[in-house]
Amino acid sequence: MGTLIIVGQLILSLSILVTLHECGHFFPAKWFKTKVEKFYLFFDPWFSLFKIKRGETEYGIGWLPLGGYVKIAGMIDESFDKKHLDEEPQEWEFRSKPAWQRLIIMLGGVTVNFILGILIFAGIFYTWGDSYIPTSEVKYGIHVDSLGYEIGLRDGDKVISIGEKPFDKFNPNRFKLEIIIENPESYTVLRDGKEVEIPVDPSYSSMLSTQANKGYSLFKYRYPYELAEIDEKSPAYASGLRVEDKVLSINGMPATYVDQVTKVITENKNNSVDLQVLKPAGDTSMINMSVDSDGRMGVFVKAPATFFNMETEKYGLLESIPKGAQVSWDFLSGQLKAFGKMFTGGIKASESLGSVISIAKEFGTTWEWDRFWRMTASLSILLAFLNLLPIPGLDGGHVVFLLYEVVSGRKPSDKVVEYSTIVGFILLVILMIFALGLDISRLF
Repeated sequence: MGTLIIVGQLILSLSILVTLHECGHFFPAKWFKTKVEKFYLFFDPWFSLFKIKRGETEYGIGWLPLGGYVKIAGMIDESFDKKHLDEEPQEWEFRSKPAWQRLIIMLGGVTVNFILGILIFAGIFYTWGDSYIPTSEVKYGIHVDSLGYEIGLRDGDKVISIGEKPFDKFNPNRFKLEIIIENPESYTVLRDGKEVEIPVDPSYSSMLSTQANKGYSLFKYRYPYELAEIDEKSPAYASGLRVEDKVLSINGMPATYVDQVTKVITENKNNSVDLQVLKPAGDTSMINMSVDSDGRMGVFVKAPATFFNMETEKYGLLESIPKGAQVSWDFLSGQLKAFGKMFTGGIKASESLGSVISIAKEFGTTWEWDRFWRMTASLSILLAFLNLLPIPGLDGGHVVFLLYEVVSGRKPSDKVVEYSTIVGFILLVILMIFALGLDISRLF
């Protein structure tokens, strides 16, 4: 069921993005009285799942969910239809239109995706607001994993800033991305009541961006180990442990926080442990208790939300639009910096590239509309950016030829455009196969 939910979200998201992107080409073409022969959601090599003819345009749905296209008469595109090149240009063909009209047609798709991303982000902030845990609420500090420990963090630290940016909203993923993308020289934590500045080695950026470390968040908030419920049939209850008790230590190790208890219990599966507990009357006692093979004692602790007060920033309709634009720009600038580091070797391409499989996994196995729309907005911005790259076969490749024509007054020959498009298309296919291969190898 989880896999079906992932696939369903991916297909719905791509359907929205691809359809609206192609509308960005379709409507300007129609406005400039250019014939559009096909409008397809997804690709249709050999056959289509559905098609219908309306006027001069065939509308359809292909079976290969890797994009979509509009086939504009008189245009050299990835269909490599060259039969029109031997004939005199017709007034309704793309090649007969002024360069500025052709430029608008080609920029329509990415323009729609940029605007769509901003509007979706704006809708998210208008509908749900921006919920977060203020860092000031994380009064027990953090618990770090092995990777967080390696870059200098310690249990109990309170993160104050990353580089020059204050860490006022508790977000471990943001901390990680700042190191990967922004290359801060240091970060500052409050440790044992003193501010400590910890240098960031440049190698951390590459290390944190690897696929092996992708799932690590470096740290989580710490919260007390306080009992909420005890199963009356469990060894814990039989040993005399009660909800009112406060656990002080396990096997002589501190057990003040959940991470401390989890560590000791995990190390003692199928064994018994000695708990020192503080009773409501004020006296302490030792309790010997069994731990099962799954590392469970039959107790349930209070939820983290018990200890932290969430805050939500609400946005009105007019406020949400600039907020959506800001988040879109932050996401785009982050992608630009990541691509820059990839080309300069700061981030390994083999560790960062992914196919539709990587994208699908980001949606998650449960359908949450907030996350779905965030993913869709991010993909819309990313789709616009990638399509704008000056690679023949993409919108950006066509834009480069058109800008050359506008500036020089000379139109590139059809053969140059044709062969460039073929080369660009082959390179894109190779890149897609390479990314798909990486994802498949990661699955195994």
